[in-house]
Amino acid sequence: MKLKIWGSRGSIPVSPYPQDTWNEKKDLLLDFHNSGLTPDDYLKSKDFNSVAGYGGNTTCVQVTSKSGSNIIIDGGSGIRPLGMSLLGSDLGKGQGEAHIYLTHYHWDHLVGLPFFVPFYIPGNKIHVYSVCEDLEEVFEILFKKPYFPVPFNVIKAQIVFHQIEPRKEFKVGDLKCTPYQLDHPDPCWGLKVNSDDKNFAHCVDTEGTRISRDKLGDDLPLYQGIDLMYFDAQYDFNDHLSKVDWGHSASQIGLDLAMREGIKKVLFTHHDPAASDAQITDLKKDTQRYFQEQRRAKTSLYPVEWDFAYDGLVVEI
Repeated sequence: MKLKIWGSRGSIPVSPYPQDTWNEKKDLLLDFHNSGLTPDDYLKSKDFNSVAGYGGNTTCVQVTSKSGSNIIIDGGSGIRPLGMSLLGSDLGKGQGEAHIYLTHYHWDHLVGLPFFVPFYIPGNKIHVYSVCEDLEEVFEILFKKPYFPVPFNVIKAQIVFHQIEPRKEFKVGDLKCTPYQLDHPDPCWGLKVNSDDKNFAHCVDTEGTRISRDKLGDDLPLYQGIDLMYFDAQYDFNDHLSKVDWGHSASQIGLDLAMREGIKKVLFTHHDPAASDAQITDLKKDTQRYFQEQRRAKTSLYPVEWDFAYDGLVVEI
C-alpha cells in the first residue's frame, strides 16, 4: 500500500505568520551563505522540514493499494488539494468513483468537504462511510446557508452514504477496512486497512488513555500486526498531562504502544495549530531523547521506526 498525507494539522487549518516565516528563512539564508555549498548540495544536506515546514492543512490521508483501490480518510482542509489532484483522473471527467471514510464529525475533519471538486462534477459516484450516526444530516448541514452558499441538493455527483458497524470489516476494492474506537470525548473511530498482507492503522484524535491490552479490549486489534501506525501527537508530554479529556495525545504514548505491540513504523500527526515548525521540530527532538532512553532501559522493546508527518509526505507500506 501507499499512504499520502494531504493534511497533518489538528483543530484548525493554519498558515505561518509572515514575520515568523521571515525570521526563520533569514536564518536559513545565513546558514546557506556560511556553508560554502551549492544550492542543490545545501538543500540535500538539510532535513526537509527545516526548509519546507510541516504544512497547515487539517487531517486528510489517502491510502492506495497496489492495484489502485484507494480510500480517503477524513475531509479536513487537505481534501481540497487532493480533489484538485484527481481532476486528471476519471473523477475529473465525471466517470469516476471515490471513497471517503469519516472518523467523526469535528469541524477540522469536515471543513474541506465543501471544497472537494469531484462532488460538483455530474457522473461521479462518491461513497461516504462512517460509524457515527446522522451521516447524511451532517452533509446537509455542511452544505447549507448560512454556513456555505451551495445547498446539498445542488451537488452534481451521486453521493452514497454507508452507515457501517463498529469493528466490522467493509471493503473498498481490495482494501479491507475495519473501524475501531479511539479515546476521544466524542465517539471517534480509527481505521485498520489491510491489503497484500500489509496493515495500516489510522489513530488520529485519540488520547491514548487505555494503555493496557485489557483496557483496549475489543479495540486492541487496531494496534496489532501493524506495519504503519498514524498516531495523534498534538502535544508534548507535559501539555498532554494538563489537557486531560481533550482527546489528543503525545508521541511518547504512541511510542510506548508501538514498542509493546511490535508496530513497525509510526508517523506522528495532528500537529497543534499553535505550534510553529520550529516547535514541532523540538517535539521531534524530545521524542528522540525519550526513544533512546527507553531503548537503553529496556533492550527487549521492539525497535520501531518513527517520524513526524507533514503535508505531502508519501510512504510505502
